[in-house]
Amino acid sequence: MKNGYKVIEIIDNQLNENGHECTKETYERLIELGYSDVQAKQKMGQVMVQEMKVMLKNEEAFNEDRYCEKLKDLT
Repeated sequence: MKNGYKVIEIIDNQLNENGHECTKETYERLIELGYSDVQAKQKMGQVMVQEMKVMLKNEEAFNEDRYCEKLKDLT
């Protein structure tokens, strides 16, 4: 569970920093859909973990565009 908290911290940081509009928009949309704060961040964290796996597997840099597209698909 310790690692799960680190992913949530990443999401929290994105929500609190400038330059992460897709993260903020996704969070607000999920809250409007009825998800709790924790549920919304967990869903977004799952996308973050998927993106990190792709990065490691393909030995590539974080792809902000791909990450944002996956966030937009969350319902």
